[in-house]
Amino acid sequence: MGSSQAAASFLTNIARAAFSVGIGATVLNASLYTVDGGQRAVLFDRFRGVIEDTVGEGTHFLIPWLQKPFIFDIRTRPHTFSSVSGTKDLQMVNLTLRVLSRPEVNRLPDIFKTLGLEYDEKVLPSIGNEVLKAVVAQFNADQLLTERPHVSALVRESLIRRAKDFNIVLDDVAITHLSYGAEFSKAVEQKQVAQQEAERSKFVVAKAEQERRAAIIRAEGESESAKLISDATAAAGMGLIELRKIEAAKENATSMCRNGNVVYLPSNNNMLLGVNPGR
Repeated sequence: MGSSQAAASFLTNIARAAFSVGIGATVLNASLYTVDGGQRAVLFDRFRGVIEDTVGEGTHFLIPWLQKPFIFDIRTRPHTFSSVSGTKDLQMVNLTLRVLSRPEVNRLPDIFKTLGLEYDEKVLPSIGNEVLKAVVAQFNADQLLTERPHVSALVRESLIRRAKDFNIVLDDVAITHLSYGAEFSKAVEQKQVAQQEAERSKFVVAKAEQERRAAIIRAEGESESAKLISDATAAAGMGLIELRKIEAAKENATSMCRNGNVVYLPSNNNMLLGVNPGR
């Protein structure tokens, strides 16, 4: 009977010890939190509110139930968003902007109080659209291509300055895509066609001018040749013309005698034609 009571007492003590250890482990686990690399923590106290000190990397203690940690990722993260903006000459342009952002570590408590954990998703798209519309409105549609480095620099400077008001640091800002509306693309195509037609018209005019000059020169040459022939005829008589006739007749006779299809008939009728006697 005494051994049974001793065993029961021993088991009861073990159970109490295990219960105490379990409670202690639970309390210890609830009192610890870990901040990984590239992260920072902001503590919220139920009595004091958001504590102004930012907690760094490592394992830290807190008061269970009374305090709660909120973890921020302070590494640079990419964000991409698009905007449809109007240019100075009232053309619509589609722009895509990529930014690399991170929070100011020393201002994390303020960011948490004003914006929360999703601060970048709440701020960057709105200020990005605002800056893009303001900058694009200063240029004509064609200037966005010819002066793209200048446009990118203005967007970068304006966006960095605007994000700083929200305690956000932008490491890089770049315009990754730019396209125009269908109406502007059609207008550009029509302009190119008009320029090609203008160049073609210039070529046709230049060709006609060259042909006109060639005709004038040819006519002047023929006139001069006719004048020289007329002067020679007046000075030497019709002998030059007769000489030219003889030379032309000689050339005709030479070419005709070389042609086998030409038959010569005498001027008189004393000519016998061969007739097939069998017929």
